[in-house]
Amino acid sequence: MQKYGCWRLNRKDQNNMSLRVTFAILMCKITRFFLRVLRRGGTSLPGKIAENICPDLLKHLAKDVKCIAVTGTNGKTTSARMLEQLFIDSGAGFLSNKSGSNLMRGITTDFALNSTFSGKPKRQYAIVECDEAASKKVFEYLNPKVVLVTNVFNDQLDRFGSVEAILENIKQGVKNSPNAVVCLNADDPLTSSIADGISNKVVFFGLGQGVFDNNVSASSGARRCVRCNTQYEYNYRTYEHLGDFRCPSCGHSRTAPDVTVIESVTADEDSQTVNLLAFGETSEVTINIPGEYNMYNAAGVVAAAQILGFSPDAVRYALQHFERGFGRMEKLELDGLSVRLILVKNTAGCNQALNYITTLTSDIILAFCLNDRVSDGADVSWINDVCFEKLTDIGGRLRGVLVSGTRADDMSRRLEAAGIPPELMRVNKDPCDMLSAALDAAHEQDAAVCILPTYSAMLELRAMICRRFGLKNYWE
Repeated sequence: MQKYGCWRLNRKDQNNMSLRVTFAILMCKITRFFLRVLRRGGTSLPGKIAENICPDLLKHLAKDVKCIAVTGTNGKTTSARMLEQLFIDSGAGFLSNKSGSNLMRGITTDFALNSTFSGKPKRQYAIVECDEAASKKVFEYLNPKVVLVTNVFNDQLDRFGSVEAILENIKQGVKNSPNAVVCLNADDPLTSSIADGISNKVVFFGLGQGVFDNNVSASSGARRCVRCNTQYEYNYRTYEHLGDFRCPSCGHSRTAPDVTVIESVTADEDSQTVNLLAFGETSEVTINIPGEYNMYNAAGVVAAAQILGFSPDAVRYALQHFERGFGRMEKLELDGLSVRLILVKNTAGCNQALNYITTLTSDIILAFCLNDRVSDGADVSWINDVCFEKLTDIGGRLRGVLVSGTRADDMSRRLEAAGIPPELMRVNKDPCDMLSAALDAAHEQDAAVCILPTYSAMLELRAMICRRFGLKNYWE
């Protein structure tokens, strides 16, 4: 009788859980519908409401989905777009958080929208871009088959506290993924150290010597050994603390990568071609995005694709044809002008964006949009470590610099300290006014426009561009 009573209690609990799951999914879908009617993104609020009804909803929705998870400081969105192209080309059904809403609530939104009301998945696979801190719980719920970690840099330290805290968050996420094959950046001593404390199969990727033309270099707080705090030595560096590192004290050193970019063949303003050695075979690969740092993203995706069973031909095609994420070297044609949006959010990423800009041959109108909202990080002191001085090398091709955002004054002072002539700069604190001014100046000067916004500013700009020029929204 006692056993029977327990059985009845368990059955009741199961029924209650099923009802919560169904109601949470229903409310998520209804909320999303009305937000889209209002022309709002609806990328995170529906998931937040669903989580309030069923806190572990994602765990229930992901249990029958084969998940590929991507995390790290920089390169998550670009890597996820590359992986998505592989699945698009193969015809395999998948879901993804393409909007870039990469916290628990945003990921829950996409899983709920791709589930039946009973919680059954409509897609077999999921490609999930995940915030570093959120990975601790998200990966536990997803139980991913592959985890790709791009890199670890100083980022939003007002939120994370330190680069070590960022690393620890990711480590815990990987530890909560016992069934995953883990792809790690061999050139990053922080990222590669994750392999020390896990039993998972690990695949490493990296860049060979001489591939990276290191034009802009900045100091980094991550050049000391993660094991003994001794200063690393480098046979070569790519950028920041990435490269062929070795600790002279404890011997911690770079692991030979399974996937290596061994040579840069050609590069232009829109793409680059490299020779890549993957699991013993060399091939020429064209990557549909400029910027040398994006070689790392491509190498990481090649490693993940090999684990997932995609053929080398399929991988090459996907890298050449994938659609870039919004604001990630996104090239737009507006009023007959070439406008490029390049998201910047930390020292490492901004330096690499400047590296790219210095390679352009056209005259340039350059715009910076620096905000300090929640999604940007309140601490904008990272701009002090960015090598804006490199912009003086552009010389007469730099036809104007516009500065915008809630922290526009901080940015203008930093640029002036870097040697940018005050007469070249103009402050428009509203990003939309800045965009109009940039387009007007570009028409007058017959110049291209490069805009470097932080995350919230990028969303404002994209929304304005969609309204004014009829482009698709970032979530589409």
